[in-house]
Amino acid sequence: MPSIPLPAMRLAAGALLAAMPLAASAASPVQAGFASHWVGYVALLWFVVAYLFVIAEEFTGLRKSQPVMLAAGAIWALLAFASAQAGQSAELHAAVRDYLLEFAELLLFLLAAMTYVNAMSERGLFEALRVWLLRRGLGYRALFWATGALAFFLSPLIDNLTTALVMCAVVLAVGRDDPRFVALACINIVVAANAGGTFSPFGDITTLMVWQAGKVPFAGFFALFLPALVNWGVPALCMHAAVPRGTPALADEQVRLRRGAWVIVILFGLTVALAVGFHQFLHLPPFMGMMTGLALLKLYGWHLTRVANAQQASEFAREGAPGDIDAFDSYEQVARAEWDTLLFFFGVIMCVGALGYCGYLALLSQQFYGGLGPTTANVLVGLMSAVLDNIPMMVAVLQMAPEMDGGQWLLVTLTAGVGGSLLSIGSAAGVALMGQAHGQYTFFSHLKWSWAIALGYAASVAVHLLVNARLFTGLA
Repeated sequence: MPSIPLPAMRLAAGALLAAMPLAASAASPVQAGFASHWVGYVALLWFVVAYLFVIAEEFTGLRKSQPVMLAAGAIWALLAFASAQAGQSAELHAAVRDYLLEFAELLLFLLAAMTYVNAMSERGLFEALRVWLLRRGLGYRALFWATGALAFFLSPLIDNLTTALVMCAVVLAVGRDDPRFVALACINIVVAANAGGTFSPFGDITTLMVWQAGKVPFAGFFALFLPALVNWGVPALCMHAAVPRGTPALADEQVRLRRGAWVIVILFGLTVALAVGFHQFLHLPPFMGMMTGLALLKLYGWHLTRVANAQQASEFAREGAPGDIDAFDSYEQVARAEWDTLLFFFGVIMCVGALGYCGYLALLSQQFYGGLGPTTANVLVGLMSAVLDNIPMMVAVLQMAPEMDGGQWLLVTLTAGVGGSLLSIGSAAGVALMGQAHGQYTFFSHLKWSWAIALGYAASVAVHLLVNARLFTGLA
């Protein structure tokens, strides 16, 4: 997750803390829950402190999952004590089970998707894509558009973070002699990957959560294609003239795909189809289809292992030593999943759920969506996600459960997904590329073009309101 400037976070946290008692006093006792109780204030304070540790990860080296997991346990223990005193233990246990089920569905879905992406990477597919681009002999400006377009169209399939890392590797390989090209291309990749991730449930965690919550059907996300394209295209056009001319030296690298690479791609496509089919036709949670697809990958991995063992025995008998046998271990790909990220989701969902149990989300929804109206509120959610990260923002919105039509749910999906592009620290893709292209793509090199990205943000919202007007029952 992104690291956020401490003054900005302190300001936001202070405003939230200051506003909560006032809002709580205006709410009815049933609506407020523990919002006006000292227990609620302590729970809110602990969450803010935990999140401060999350945003300071870059400086402390403390993994982001650890403080939120600790906060989740401490907050729910405190709420369990208070609920027992109030005779509400049964309600608390039901709430914990609900939030745990929400996390479990997300965990199993993401675990299957991450395992497939890791398997494709291990088979050399992403490296082959990098070398293929390097050997095209494209100029810097053509590469700027090619890497941006690939980021836009790949992110709906393999998620925005993985896509950004793959495209950044291409940019660093061809632009090592031109830091200005690297900086501009990285900005373009971040914007394109985040934009492309909004029109598919597989493109970003926020879209996945919206789909699994049943707010938007699978095909409904495709309505965001044109707004997402505008979101990327506007800043890309603004940056085009600043991209240096010239052509980088051709690469002569060779990459060999390992056995089964294309079969794994086909299995991944089948797994996506299973997830959609289970959800749309069998009315089962999408993770059931993903886990079924993961079983197919493991069975194919078993086949590859048998073939590799047979080849190893044959080569050993013939030459006395085995060569490259393309062995495959599906469990190794499971182990390579981003467990810190998955456990971070657990901490965030349980912490935000605890604040919802206290009554804070109901109050915030009343003040935010009820007072400002859904359109304004959803646009502001995107702007705030550039500072506070889109995942906890979307978790909060889903748990607020405001009454919104399909057009508004698509609007908040769009804004939460692309709002993080406004700052380099606003999305996982931006943070990852700052590390990968250290010293060339920086916070300030991105900030220099934030005005162009803001134009794209505003244009994408306007396009969505215009072309998808039929999806809105009423604008506010």
